[in-house]
Amino acid sequence: MSQDGSRGRNKAAASDLESSFLWEEISGLDENYTPIRTYQVCQVMESNQNNWLRTNWIAKSNAQRIFVELKFTLRDCNSLPGVLGTCKETFNLYYYETDYDTGRNIRENQYVKIDTIAADESFTQGDLGERKMKLNTEVREIGPLSKKGFYLAFQDVGACIALVSVKVYYKKCWSIIENLAIFPDTVTGSEFSSLVEVRGTCVSSAEEEAENSPKMHCSAEGEWLVPIGKCICKAGYQQKGDTCEQSIEWLKAPTVKLKPGDISLGRGKAKYDSGHPLSKTPITSVGLDQALRAVITQLTNYRCVLQSDYLVLVCKLARKTAEYIFVPMIFLKVGPPSAPQNLIFNINQTTVSLEWSPPADNGGRSDVTYRILCKRCSWEQGECVPCGSNIGYMPQQTGLVDNYVTVMDLLAHANYTFEVEAVNGVSDLSRSQRLFAAVSITTGQAVMNGSKFDADSNLVE
Repeated sequence: MSQDGSRGRNKAAASDLESSFLWEEISGLDENYTPIRTYQVCQVMESNQNNWLRTNWIAKSNAQRIFVELKFTLRDCNSLPGVLGTCKETFNLYYYETDYDTGRNIRENQYVKIDTIAADESFTQGDLGERKMKLNTEVREIGPLSKKGFYLAFQDVGACIALVSVKVYYKKCWSIIENLAIFPDTVTGSEFSSLVEVRGTCVSSAEEEAENSPKMHCSAEGEWLVPIGKCICKAGYQQKGDTCEQSIEWLKAPTVKLKPGDISLGRGKAKYDSGHPLSKTPITSVGLDQALRAVITQLTNYRCVLQSDYLVLVCKLARKTAEYIFVPMIFLKVGPPSAPQNLIFNINQTTVSLEWSPPADNGGRSDVTYRILCKRCSWEQGECVPCGSNIGYMPQQTGLVDNYVTVMDLLAHANYTFEVEAVNGVSDLSRSQRLFAAVSITTGQAVMNGSKFDADSNLVE
């Protein structure tokens, strides 16, 4: 079944209907002159009609209740001369449940009747002349179903019918986030009064509230009912919409005076030694941004440095060497910037000019600069090595504030690759992969005045 756009529904058009020879597949136009294809039967002159039309096997997925929407037109028997006693104004809808496609090996007595379908409006000869279809819509429910699929069948008993559309669908509650918990797509229960209980999964950086697990119930109509329980953001995170983001506020831990050796650094974490009075107090890794500068400003009597390997702030008294304080903190999204954007180049024989736009994400810092990496690549294997010291950069290769650079003194008729990377104060402390924009060029061609080429951004380990 393919998904419909309406909430909580899936649909499948009844495709490739198989019929007795008295049902005919006919192409025509509706009252708006839109092309349509219908199945029609109109054996109203003879009594005891028994004409069947059947769908292909329909897989039901994990649905237990199926809905069938029929759109059809039906002829008013009183508008047909000479058919009194033989013309009918109803037809019958059946289904047969099975785990696999049985082909044509189904007997009539194996089908289960769903209902006798009657028209609210029937059409006459005059309606045909005025192109009035008088389309009827009827919906019926099947279930509970226990096998993998089913067939639908339509029995004509002597009516004049045009079957315009058959839509088969089931209802479900669509995936949703409530109280920081994710509730997945959930198919409704087997009965009209069924409620399906679903336990939610906390979003990233959230956890279940103590003894209050998040739950919701999916109703038979495909609607979520009032949520029970919730998830909450973990320590150091705060809720923003349906997510948990790192808090911009630093932990309100007391300033602690330490002696050398009180703190051990290893495996990316800092901790107090086991003999220290605060050995059970966690020390949190930190980043560096404006909030960190504000803290340093308050510590006027201390000299503070960022422990680069572990991103922890260590401060010591300016005139002493034996006493230190440690400030555990958490900050919001501080890291290296993303790659520069819209990298373009301009070649003039053995000189290349590069220009780019700032990165979309500056890593939560304002001290973004740029650096250029030049590589010379061979013609055959495509292997690249760093350019030598003979290459010139204007204004410079690293610490660029502006979004352009000119690279000079390149070799003629040579292949080069240039990588432009945005960096900030924590880029060299990060263990994450580099993000840069790159472009490959060949020198020694004709001057390309003003011709610019877009370069792709790349991501490598």
